[in-house]
Amino acid sequence: MQTPDDDRISRRELLQRGTLAGLGLSLLPLGAAAQPTAAQPTARAGARVGRYATLGRTGLRVSDISFGGSRLGAGEGDLVRHALDRGITYFDTADSYRGGDSETTLGEALRGKRDRIHIASKTYTSPTDRRDSMMRALEASLRRLRTDYVDVYFNHAVNDVERLRNPEWREFTARARQQGKLRFVGVSGHAGRLIECLDHALDTDSVDVILVGYNFGQDPAFYQQFTRSFDFVARQPALPRVLEKAKARNVGVIAMKTLMGARLNDLRPFERGGATFAQAAFRWTLSNPHVDALIISMTSRELIDESLGASGWRRAAADDLPLLRRYAQLHGASYCRHGCDDCLGACPYGVPIGEVLRTRMYAVDYGDLALAKSEYARLVAGAAACLSCAAQPCRGACHHALPLERLLAPTHRLLTS
Repeated sequence: MQTPDDDRISRRELLQRGTLAGLGLSLLPLGAAAQPTAAQPTARAGARVGRYATLGRTGLRVSDISFGGSRLGAGEGDLVRHALDRGITYFDTADSYRGGDSETTLGEALRGKRDRIHIASKTYTSPTDRRDSMMRALEASLRRLRTDYVDVYFNHAVNDVERLRNPEWREFTARARQQGKLRFVGVSGHAGRLIECLDHALDTDSVDVILVGYNFGQDPAFYQQFTRSFDFVARQPALPRVLEKAKARNVGVIAMKTLMGARLNDLRPFERGGATFAQAAFRWTLSNPHVDALIISMTSRELIDESLGASGWRRAAADDLPLLRRYAQLHGASYCRHGCDDCLGACPYGVPIGEVLRTRMYAVDYGDLALAKSEYARLVAGAAACLSCAAQPCRGACHHALPLERLLAPTHRLLTS
C-alpha cells in the first residue's frame, strides 16, 4: 500500500518546486488581503478571542476564530469548555461528524450556556431527498445538541447544483424556520463544482451564510508575486470573486480548510519568536475583508490557545509570508485544491477524483483515518475503478501536477480496508 512517503515527485513537480524556490522573496496576498505589519505576535497560553465579527445579515456576533467540531468525539467536552472559556462563541458541527458524537458532546458541554453561544450544524441532502426526511435529520441533531434550535443549518458539502435546486430543501428550511428550529440557512463546500454551487446559492438568494474552503494555497493572488507568467500553481481565480459577491449581498462568510492540508509540524523548525504557521495562515485568511470568520478543528487545549494567537488580526505579520511561502514550496505540488475542477471529466468511469482526494487529505494530512473513512463511505462513487485501470486517463489532468494515477487506487485500498 502506498504511504505518504511513497508519493514520489514527478519531473514536472520537481521543476515546479525548483522554480518556486528560485523566484521572489516576498509573497504578498494581493487584492483583498492587506500588507504585512512590522510586529510579530507571540503564541501564549491563555490567549483569548480578540475580535468578534458580524456574520452578514444574520446579525450574529461570532468569534473570528471559532470551533470546528469535525474531529470532536465522545468524552471530549473539556475541549469545548476550554474554547468557551477563551471567548469562542461559535461552534460548528454536523450530523455525520463522528457518527453523531460531535453533536452529542457539544450538547452536553454547552448545556446551560445556550444564551452565550451560537451553534451551527449541517446535513447532507441529495437531489431527491424529501422535506420530511430533512426535518427528521434536523430534529435528531437538535436532540443530540440538547437545544430547541440551531443558529445556522447548512446543506453540507455541496458539490452538485442539483442538490441546491431540490425544491424540498427550500420547503424544509422555510418550515423549520417558521417552527423556530433553525434561524438561518447556509451551504458549505470545498470540493467539486464549488464555484458553480456558490454562485447558484447567492444568485437565488437562498442562503444567509456560506462556509467555504479558503486558504492561501487556493488564491492565485498569493502566487502572483513569484510565479509571474506561470499558471500551474493556483487555479481558483473565481473563489475571491465569489467571496466578494457574498459580502456585497450581505451573506456571512466563514472560511474552513485554512491550513492547506494542516501539516502543522512540517513548519515547526522554521517558526520564530513564538509565532506559528497556523497563526500565519489564519491571519492571511482573516486579512481578506470579505471573510467574516474561520473555523478550525480544535483537537487540544494547546491548539486552541495557539489558534487564538491570531485572533483580532486583520493583517499579515512580518514573518508570516516567508512561513506561508515555505509551506507552499513543500506542499504546493501535493495538495489537492478542492473545488478547482481541473480533473472533472478526466475519468470515463465516473471516479470523483477531487472528492476522493479530499478524503485522502483527512487520512494523510490530518491523520484522522476515522473521519476519512466515514467521508469516503458517503461518496456515491469511489475509486474502486482505479484498481483495475491500466489506461490511466487521469494522468496529467491536474494542472497542479498531482500524480492522480498514483494516488487514487491506494486511497481506495486505505479507506475500504
